[in-house]
Amino acid sequence: MFETSLCVATVQFEARAGDTPFNLARIESFVEQARTAGVKMLVFPEMCVTGYWFVRKLDRARLEALAEPIPAGPSVSRVRQLAMDNDMLIGVGLLEAGEDGCLYNAYAVCLPDGSVHCHRKLHAFEHENISSGARYTVFDTPWGVRVGVLICWDNNLVENARANALLGADVLLAPHQTGGTRSRSPHGMKPIDVRLWQQRHHDPQAMEAAILGPSGRQWLLRWLPSRAHDNGMFVLFSNGVGLDDDEVRTGNAMVLDPYGRIVAETWAAADQMVVASLDLTLLPLSSGRRWLLGRRPELYQVLLSQLDEGRDARQARFAEAPVGRIGLRP
Repeated sequence: MFETSLCVATVQFEARAGDTPFNLARIESFVEQARTAGVKMLVFPEMCVTGYWFVRKLDRARLEALAEPIPAGPSVSRVRQLAMDNDMLIGVGLLEAGEDGCLYNAYAVCLPDGSVHCHRKLHAFEHENISSGARYTVFDTPWGVRVGVLICWDNNLVENARANALLGADVLLAPHQTGGTRSRSPHGMKPIDVRLWQQRHHDPQAMEAAILGPSGRQWLLRWLPSRAHDNGMFVLFSNGVGLDDDEVRTGNAMVLDPYGRIVAETWAAADQMVVASLDLTLLPLSSGRRWLLGRRPELYQVLLSQLDEGRDARQARFAEAPVGRIGLRP
């Protein structure tokens, strides 16, 4: 079955560190709101079940205590039941205890038929004991569209979005925990004063300015629309908002169409859900789809190479310090 339109929603909310019951209760609340609105795809942020940035301070034992298997763990089992009960695709992020003994920053997408797809973040940097995934995750849905998943920093590398498009993704789920990070780039994101969030009810304009500013929405609009436009995909961007350990996330939940246009968004300094109807008839003739047909793969061997000598030299010339795992942050 191929629909011509599809009702979707993307959520921003302030997860509590290590408080899985609270976070699942918030997820259930948004699922009920989405059901009432007729939503068929509902996207939650990266690591929203377990909490995110605090994990960098945990030792291996505490990480293992926080992690759950997918799909058999209690959290995903609960979300899976919600997906079946509400005839809805629901995506949630959590720390996964892999069957291989490794830990992963993972995203579980639960479908109405009870199936679960698990994407493991391809570029994990949060902790030396959290491993990176090794495959793309693109799958069919009951509504005739294919869905891909990229977690946070996965989306910053253009090759990952293009790979999802080549694997047939019509809709890209993009769960994040971003905004207000400590970027090494002089023109990248910068931390947002925690006091702005704490005082948001007394001075809402100051927090709103930070959410809309260069460490929030302005940064996203430098690159996020191009992932949709250049690849002819809808993008459902979900993000944390508020305090995330010692950083402030900027939310900006939004839905983008295959032309990179924002269909719906919020810049509220609060937990919020954004609902939109995807016009699926835009997909076939979108610029990105036509550009995909014009590709010349025989020219792209360089994409499979490591950094060339000239670029290595430039990197060495400008680097003041070695790039560590945390240095990978955008």
